[in-house]
Amino acid sequence: MTEVDKSAEAKVVAAVQKRLFVGGQWVEATGGGTFEVVDPSTGEALCSVADATPADGRAALDAAVSAQAGWAATAPRQRADVLMGAFELLHERVDDLALLMTLEMGKPLAEARGEIAYAAEFFRHFAAEAVRIDGGYQTAPAGNARFLITRQPVGPCLLITPWNFPMAMGTRKLGPALAAGCTSVIKPAHQTPLSMLALMEILAEAGVPDGVVNCVTAMDAGGVMEPLIRSGLARKLSFTGSTRVGKVLLEQCAEKVLRTSLELGGNAPFIVFEDANLDEAVDGAIAAKMRNMGEACTAANRLFVHESVIGEFGDRLASKMSALTVGRGTRAGVQVGPLIDEAGLSKVQSLVADAVTRGATVLTGGEVAAGNGYFYPPTVLTGVPRDAKMADQEIFGPVAPLTPFRTESEVVAAANDTEYGLVAYVYTNDLRRALRVAESIETGMVGLNQGIVSNTAAPFGGVKQSGLGREGGTVGIDEFLETKYIGIALGSN
Repeated sequence: MTEVDKSAEAKVVAAVQKRLFVGGQWVEATGGGTFEVVDPSTGEALCSVADATPADGRAALDAAVSAQAGWAATAPRQRADVLMGAFELLHERVDDLALLMTLEMGKPLAEARGEIAYAAEFFRHFAAEAVRIDGGYQTAPAGNARFLITRQPVGPCLLITPWNFPMAMGTRKLGPALAAGCTSVIKPAHQTPLSMLALMEILAEAGVPDGVVNCVTAMDAGGVMEPLIRSGLARKLSFTGSTRVGKVLLEQCAEKVLRTSLELGGNAPFIVFEDANLDEAVDGAIAAKMRNMGEACTAANRLFVHESVIGEFGDRLASKMSALTVGRGTRAGVQVGPLIDEAGLSKVQSLVADAVTRGATVLTGGEVAAGNGYFYPPTVLTGVPRDAKMADQEIFGPVAPLTPFRTESEVVAAANDTEYGLVAYVYTNDLRRALRVAESIETGMVGLNQGIVSNTAAPFGGVKQSGLGREGGTVGIDEFLETKYIGIALGSN
């Protein structure tokens, strides 16, 4: 099995800036602090990057505030052209960007290339939306005035992105912000800052003016970002991450009444009815479970399979899961990379052990192989009881827990028995049942006979404690726009 040459790995890491991007300039962190970026496949450091202080964060926000008026006044077509330029550069550099992502995050190269293409699509999508920002004109009911409705950028934004999709979660926020005319300060996860730093170079090359986009990397995310939230200078926060952290940020935003978008945790049910096409359902389960090694908020977390087919479904799923190749993402043919860090690996191990203790049966996997890196094998459990710990929290790993059900009403109730409501997956060939279940399940998205729902042209987001607002689709830009009403009195002739 071939692997990317070590010199190529070193080259892409060396080529990326390791400093903060503030006001269009690369600057060292105040005091010169740094932190290490670790390769999760080896546990070894790749490099060190600047560790921002609160003062650095404030400098970045000041730069965004200074650039806001100019960027808001920039013609929509010009903003669209900048986004299209970035779209093209992402595709031109897909190989280097994918390798960089694999090194810092672990996902296989083929999957990393797919993420770069997906990330670029947000820039193309919102380039089109930039020139479609609309308004309105209407006659007042009394007839003596007119209403002019305009839509304007919300203002400087704070954007916080997670480690699991280090490029796409950035473009999903930056695309609509730039299209709407908003400046921003973006803070990537400390585990995966390199992809975002590479994106800053691309945006600058594409023509984003100085100060319009700023990037701070930091280990102490709260220490850097909280003062910015409470400063009163920012007007919008967009965060993707855990529900626990999202609640803290929401409380902080309340003080200054910041516009807030939160894409938080998930606990996705994957429901297989007795009439489902099992080949399609198994393939869909692998897609929904194994994307990004299961480290996705959209990952199938609770697989409910009708009692009449759970045996066959489990055997088929276990057979395919056990055939997946695990290894370092830079190696050809690898389909499953490592988990992000030691804490992520320990969590998965603990959840599997708990389920087995409560009576679950391991059909494949479940044992960590000796060696370096944070690898966990693709695992299928059957007979997982509903009081298992993994039924109430995100697994964030390559583990598929199967639980039997008997009736439609029973499984819908079980699917809704969670504080989360991001996405659900339903496999059935009964159209009426499909619509009944899709409408009854309390989630922001439903995949009917499909295991992937993410699409740049569709609104992404959840209900309940899975978040607020939507990203992507035609409504994604709305999160970065304010509506203004201008009343015009006609007067008399």
